[in-house]
Amino acid sequence: METTGFWPALGPAERGKVAELAVRRSYRRGEVVCREGDRSVAVVLLVSGHVRITNATSDGREVVIAVRGAGDVVAELGALDGRPRSATVEALDELEALVVPAPRFAALCRRDPAISWVLLLVLAARLRDAGRQRTDLGGGTIARRVAAQLMQLAVEHGVQRGSDLVVAIPGTQAELAMTAAISRESWARATRELRRRGVISTARRQVVVHRLGELRRLAR
Repeated sequence: METTGFWPALGPAERGKVAELAVRRSYRRGEVVCREGDRSVAVVLLVSGHVRITNATSDGREVVIAVRGAGDVVAELGALDGRPRSATVEALDELEALVVPAPRFAALCRRDPAISWVLLLVLAARLRDAGRQRTDLGGGTIARRVAAQLMQLAVEHGVQRGSDLVVAIPGTQAELAMTAAISRESWARATRELRRRGVISTARRQVVVHRLGELRRLAR
């Protein structure tokens, strides 16, 4: 149930063209890949690992707006419009990536309509997801927000195991709570109640959904 990213959607020929321009790079957990406000110099294609994408609010808080994984492209907007970075990207675990200089990536998109079309589809999907996330997480009870968040993670990252759905959580409780616009304590209480009802069980960086239909009902 993983979301198709930029790299998997490219054909072999298009992958080759991108790879020719790229340099492979490793990032340590916690290392900043790019920082909000900096000048755009490169596009980053994730080979393995996860990143979190954050924005700084006017009062100095950090808000997690997305988590990306293998196959995704990040830092692409600055390469296309030449404006400063719109968000900070940080490695959540050991990260391997292909780094393409921004001018070369932009030129490649202008030359190759197949690559441009795939990138457009990725951006369109993210725009839809952002709208849905605002609707799902922006209102309702805390229990509903948490259920909606877990449902979204299950759809995007869930792996079937028998009748259960195993979801690797690329982030901490505090980061997930930030994304749902609630406190860490409220997030913990809501997930504790879901465990008590047998909807989910949890382990380190993992949620197992036992009753997907009930989680979907609670998210509505």
